[in-house]
Amino acid sequence: MAAPLMERLSESLGSSEPAVRLILSILTGYPFAMLYRSYFFHQSPTVVHLFHTMSGLILAAFNFGSQLYHSAVCVGVQFLLLRLMGRTLTTVLTSFSFQMVYLLCGYYYTATDQYDIKWTMPHCVLALKLIGLSFDYYDGGKEPPQLSAEQKKGALSKVPSLLEVCGFSYFYGGFLVGPQFTLRSYQRLVSGELTDCPGQPPNSVFPALKRFLLGLSCLTIYTIGSPFYPDSYFLTDGYEAQPFWYRCVYILIWAKISLYKYVSCWVIAEGVCILCGLGYNGQDEKGTHQWDACANMRVWQYETTPLFTGTIASFNINTNAWVARHVFKRLKFLGNKMASQMATLLFLAVWHGLHSGYILCFSLEFIIVNVERKAMALVNDSPLLTRLVSSPLYPLLYVVQQFLHWLFMGYPLVPFCLFTYDKWLKVYSSVYFCGHVFFFIAYLIIPYFRMVLVPRKAGDVKKEK
Repeated sequence: MAAPLMERLSESLGSSEPAVRLILSILTGYPFAMLYRSYFFHQSPTVVHLFHTMSGLILAAFNFGSQLYHSAVCVGVQFLLLRLMGRTLTTVLTSFSFQMVYLLCGYYYTATDQYDIKWTMPHCVLALKLIGLSFDYYDGGKEPPQLSAEQKKGALSKVPSLLEVCGFSYFYGGFLVGPQFTLRSYQRLVSGELTDCPGQPPNSVFPALKRFLLGLSCLTIYTIGSPFYPDSYFLTDGYEAQPFWYRCVYILIWAKISLYKYVSCWVIAEGVCILCGLGYNGQDEKGTHQWDACANMRVWQYETTPLFTGTIASFNINTNAWVARHVFKRLKFLGNKMASQMATLLFLAVWHGLHSGYILCFSLEFIIVNVERKAMALVNDSPLLTRLVSSPLYPLLYVVQQFLHWLFMGYPLVPFCLFTYDKWLKVYSSVYFCGHVFFFIAYLIIPYFRMVLVPRKAGDVKKEK
C-alpha cells in the first residue's frame, strides 16, 4: 500500500521516489522532536537512547529497507573497537580505515553515472560521526594541557555504552543529512543540559519554525527552478549551440539553483535540532540565547558574500568544522600548511565518492581559494586598491565581483554534479576551460600587480642595495 502511494506522490510532485522519501523523512524529524519534548525530556537516558535509536531506524527502513544493516554493522564494529582496543592511536587508525573502506566499497558497488539517493548518502554522514567518536575517545585519555579548546569540548572521559552509541548514531535530527555533532553534545542533550530553561524543554519552537520556513523557501526555489536548469541540458546540442556568454550564465544560474537542494535539507534538519535542544549554543555577550550550535548554513552570508572563502565558510559548516578538527589540524606534523590543506581537500573528495568529478572539483577549490587569498592580500597592501574598494564605485565593483564569484563557484560544481570524465570534459570544452584560464592567468599576474601597486618598504630598498 505504501509503495503505490509513494509512487503516486512522486509523480504528482514531479520528483523521484527516493527524493520524496528523503524530504518526508527530514520533515518527520519535527514530530519526533515534539514527541521528545512532550514525553521523553524527563525520561531516563536509557529510554531516550531507545527512542532516538528506534526513530532513526524507522527512517532508515523507510528510505533504504533492509539495507539499513550497513549502518548497523558499522555502529556495532565501532562500539567493539572502542571497548576492545581502548584509548590508543591504533583504535583511531583502525576506526578511520574500517569506516572509510566500508564507505568506499559502498560507493564502488552502488555507483552509477548520476546522483542517486541510496544507503551510502546517510552513511557518509555516519562514517564521519563514528570516526570522530574514536578521536574524541582517544582525546579523553590525554592531559587537559595537551588538548585544544575544541578537543576539550568533545573529549570523552569514559567509553560509551552500546545503546548510547546507537542513539548518537541514529538520532533523527542528524542521521540522514547531518549535521555533525559530538557524542559529548548528544550526552548533554540526553541529560537535559541543552536548554534555556533548566529542567524544562527549551523555548526553541519559534527559532525552529524560522529555520523550517527558511528551508521550505529554499526547497520551493529548487523545486520550481530545477526543471528549467537541469544537469542534462549541459550535454545537449542545444547547449553547445548557444553563445559563449549564455553558456557561462547558464552555469551561474544552474549552480545557484542546484545548491538550494543541499541548503534546504540542511536548514530544515537544523530546525529539528533546534526544536529538540541540540542546537542550543548558550548565550552571547548581550545575554541572548543562541540556537546555532547545529547550523550547517549561514544563509545570509551565503547569499551576500562576494568571496569564495566566504561562501565556503557559510556552506556545510559542521562538516567543514569536522574536517578542520580531525584532519587538517591533526596534520600539523607535516609542517606545511599548504600540504595539510591539499591532504584535507583530497580526503573530502574521496569521502564524497570515487568519481573523477569530485577530485577535479576540490582541486579547483584549492586553486581558486589560494588565488583569491593572494588577490585579497594585494588589495589590502595596495593604497590605491584600498581606496578604490572604499570609494562610491564599490557598488559597481561588488556587482562585477559577485558575478565572477558565482560564475566560478558554479564552474567547479560542474564536475561535482556530472561525475564522469566524458561529461564534465564536454562542458568545460564548450566554455573553452575559461575558469582554468582565468585563475591560471590571475595566479601568474598578481605578483606583477603587486610590484606596481604595492609601495616597497625602506627595508626592501636597502636589501636591493
